[in-house]
Amino acid sequence: MRRNAAPAIHYRVEVANLHAHLFTVTLTVAQPATRQTLRLPVWIPGSYLVREFAKNLQNLQCRQGKRKLEVQQLDKASWQMDCKPGEPLVMQYEVYANDPSVRTAWLDADRGFFNGTSLCLQVDGQCDTPHQLELVAGEYMDDWSVATSLEPVKVNKRGFGRYCADNYDTLVDCPVEMGPFWSGNFTACGIPHRFVVAGAPPSFDGAQLLADSQAICEAEIRFWHAGCTKKNSKTGSKDEGQSPIPYRSYVFMLNAVAEGYGGLEHRNSTALICKRADLPRLPRTTLAPTVHKQPEGYTQLLGLISHEYFHTWNVKRLRPAELARYDYTQENYTELLWFFEGFTSYYDDLLLRRAGRIDNATYLKLLTKTVNGVAQTPGRKVQTVAQASFDAWIKYYRQDENTPNATVSYYTKGSLVGLCLDLTLRAEGKTTLDAVMRRLWIRCDGGPMAEADLLAVLEQLSGRSYARELAQWVHSTQDLPITTLLEKHGIQVHQEPNQVAQQLGLRVKEGNGLFIQHVLRGGVAEQAGFASGDEWIAIQALGNSNSAWRLQSLDDFTLYAGNAKKVTATVARDKRLLALSLSLPKASQAVRLAVRDAALVDAWLAPQPDPQ
Repeated sequence: MRRNAAPAIHYRVEVANLHAHLFTVTLTVAQPATRQTLRLPVWIPGSYLVREFAKNLQNLQCRQGKRKLEVQQLDKASWQMDCKPGEPLVMQYEVYANDPSVRTAWLDADRGFFNGTSLCLQVDGQCDTPHQLELVAGEYMDDWSVATSLEPVKVNKRGFGRYCADNYDTLVDCPVEMGPFWSGNFTACGIPHRFVVAGAPPSFDGAQLLADSQAICEAEIRFWHAGCTKKNSKTGSKDEGQSPIPYRSYVFMLNAVAEGYGGLEHRNSTALICKRADLPRLPRTTLAPTVHKQPEGYTQLLGLISHEYFHTWNVKRLRPAELARYDYTQENYTELLWFFEGFTSYYDDLLLRRAGRIDNATYLKLLTKTVNGVAQTPGRKVQTVAQASFDAWIKYYRQDENTPNATVSYYTKGSLVGLCLDLTLRAEGKTTLDAVMRRLWIRCDGGPMAEADLLAVLEQLSGRSYARELAQWVHSTQDLPITTLLEKHGIQVHQEPNQVAQQLGLRVKEGNGLFIQHVLRGGVAEQAGFASGDEWIAIQALGNSNSAWRLQSLDDFTLYAGNAKKVTATVARDKRLLALSLSLPKASQAVRLAVRDAALVDAWLAPQPDPQ
């Protein structure tokens, strides 16, 4: 698209009312169809749930010149009007923006944020024509700036003005952050990166965040590109030169809040949310200085940054064939989220280790949590990880009290499938999952792929078929051979008692009482009759009728149950008090991973030389 070319589609976004959380959008279609249809997406790529963004659209009006047009609503998110040929169509509407997540839109006196899928109507028949977005600063926004990965056309020093996109897909894949945010910059492998943070406290150490993010980005760019040669997937011949980095710049947009965590990937940016307390902190020089130590949650934030940045390649470009072109009007199904989300989850922490942001012990602690989490999910025996991918629209994003019993996470189990593939390939000595990922990128030309492509590359690089492994690990509910593979790579797998909640078969919420969230299939709590929503008030050990004890946490349970084999649990359900007979089980086991052979572990986890 020529930067100064007249746009076929133009959106003007301005603030209608900060305190009412309202954006005003004016859409101009230069050459509308005689009968023009416009639609608002019902979902946003990367978050697989129909979210009904149209519920926030209001006061839609339409005109051509001075003539007001009648607008016919076709369905929940589509509108149609009869237009005069050759005359621009102008639509104006408001969007209510009060969702603090990374998926929709937000506006208040301190911050503005939106994804194009929440604000920008799609013009039928013109999705592949040039689009332009104009951002207008409103009253009381003198200290606000703009951050977005859209290409600027004419903007002021704060970033307000006009931006362009080649098509609708590009437009809505570039979220916009506005406000008096902190901003910093770094370069990774020659690529400029910007990091903006909204809501940062005075203790925030921006330099630390930039340094750590730079190390992560450089590790991931080298993972995908350093030393790569582009190979013709049909002839097998090699072309000289590296596979080009697929973007010219990148923007991180982080919103720091009291409570929250998550991210959403885009082609050359990402929107993130984290707890304000998890941001890196400046060394304390007043108020009794202590040994400087970053918050424990900061490692989780770095893992989130690593995860979303890895998606720049794995899901935004290398992506399921079923999502080669997004259909914004309905669910887009695929069985491959175990690969795109799961393998990204495998590499997010692994690349933190290779970037030198964590050590082997920390990595194994994170891996231990994942291994135990999957093993303690009864739904792994009910649903395959491929089925979990397909059902994301109705299960993963709509979790309820039965979720752990009926489904398995394509993030966590998918990451363990990636682990098992990598360790199996390494044990056989011919290739690694790293090489498989790079070869997939080249084979699919950084575009749509199918499971058949993964199988083909695995066989090409390893010398044998991996169809049996994928059938067992992805398309069945068999447990993965994690322990055996880890031990072959220098990891000691220790067995130790499970946490009390897991031994009882419960997941609970503590604080101002002890509340049951999930009752796990086959556990003693289910056998006793516990139900989601119960408040567990007290226990009484059998044979000690004079001793009933009030519970505030599960630590209280271990204190008051002692060595009893049975207790009577008092729970409140629907304002009734129930006495449940609870038989205590023998201690179940969890795993703890530790280094046994440092050389073997480093061959897998330590920073790798550039791939050749």
